[in-house]
Amino acid sequence: MKYASIPFNQNQNGWLRETPAVYPTLRGDCQADWAVIGAGFAGLAFARRLASLNPELKIVVIDATSAAESSSARNSGFAIGLPHNIGSSTAELQKAQDYRSLLQAGIVELEKIVTDRGIACEWEKAGKYHCQADARSESVLQEYRDNLDLMNEPYETLDREALSQRLGTHFYHKGIYTPGAVLLNPASLVTGLAATLPENVILYDNTPAMAIHYGKMNRVITPFGTLSAPRIMLATAALSPQLAPGISKQAAIATFASLTAPLSDEQLQRLPQMSSWGVTPVNAIAGATLRYTADRRILIRQHVTPALHGRVTAAQTYAATRLHKTTFNKIYPQLKDVGLTHSWSGTISVTRNGAPIWGELSRNVYAASGCNGAGVSKQTIAGSLLADYALGYDNPLVATMQSLGQANFLPPSPLLDAGVFGTLLKERWLGRREA
Repeated sequence: MKYASIPFNQNQNGWLRETPAVYPTLRGDCQADWAVIGAGFAGLAFARRLASLNPELKIVVIDATSAAESSSARNSGFAIGLPHNIGSSTAELQKAQDYRSLLQAGIVELEKIVTDRGIACEWEKAGKYHCQADARSESVLQEYRDNLDLMNEPYETLDREALSQRLGTHFYHKGIYTPGAVLLNPASLVTGLAATLPENVILYDNTPAMAIHYGKMNRVITPFGTLSAPRIMLATAALSPQLAPGISKQAAIATFASLTAPLSDEQLQRLPQMSSWGVTPVNAIAGATLRYTADRRILIRQHVTPALHGRVTAAQTYAATRLHKTTFNKIYPQLKDVGLTHSWSGTISVTRNGAPIWGELSRNVYAASGCNGAGVSKQTIAGSLLADYALGYDNPLVATMQSLGQANFLPPSPLLDAGVFGTLLKERWLGRREA
């Protein structure tokens, strides 16, 4: 038997502010009405919604590590309510109205939970900047602007000098500011979501699904026990293709982020007066995502590499950290004395055509995956709507979710490995002037 891959990041998540709660490991045999594999945004949203729709259900969520160490906890902390291009692909912009409805519903859902349950996650409606460093990237930014006009969304176009007054750097040629995005601490958010699940949801940490025997009663094999349930929801992203029935439609890539030390009063004097902000680049594969946090740190996320088996080595993190420091010095030459204190990785599930993997894969087996980035709001609403769909609950956004289409077929390894590597090389070349 070929067992599923287990995600492994040989580094520490820099977003963790305190030691997170530890949930037990599944030991022995356990039965439930629903088994949810993965405690990220999609899995937790699915379990929460399922439990609220039917409090009589017994729902068990297992995770290979924990919510605090999941890829959801390791992202850049943007809850984005508007579609934008990922790399050179404009797939989201082609269905902008549908993505907007879903993403904004995801933010509304999260904000209600954060407010009602008192989750301290540095939630801040700061908006975001979508920026280009090279004047020749104008066509991508123009398409973004055109779609904002079609959606009648407010935005502000800023030139290099105006951006420098907001962001403290002359690195960017032009940018578009939209006010709707939320900036947050993703580790604090996802651990808060895990800690406030309804009583009929049981969470197990350090319980990877090694294999699933599908049947009338599905059996999830874990290292120390078995979870049996007639219905299963897969929220494992692309790390465990062996768990999913049918053909492969997604692949995993790893991204890397670093946080600086808090800027000193003297270092802040070299910058304009700034409040929290976030920047996404016009090419997310080659360019850098940046944030200035409320505690005076700067986050940089850059460098993407294949992670088809969920493994990230210490050497890969080291190489990414060196790249981050070089890029940081280029963007902020006046802050070369600022050091990086944390560097870490996380994985993203990508599909060939930008469409998600969502719905019933086979009888009583459901999945919400293929986020293609920007997953905080996107995967929250995908998981929540999947629960409505599974229980037959009437929600008009289910049809909106289905309108996004289905992910295309991807070839198996080693063709997949070569294809992902080649695609990343192409994106780096297309966006080389954005780095």
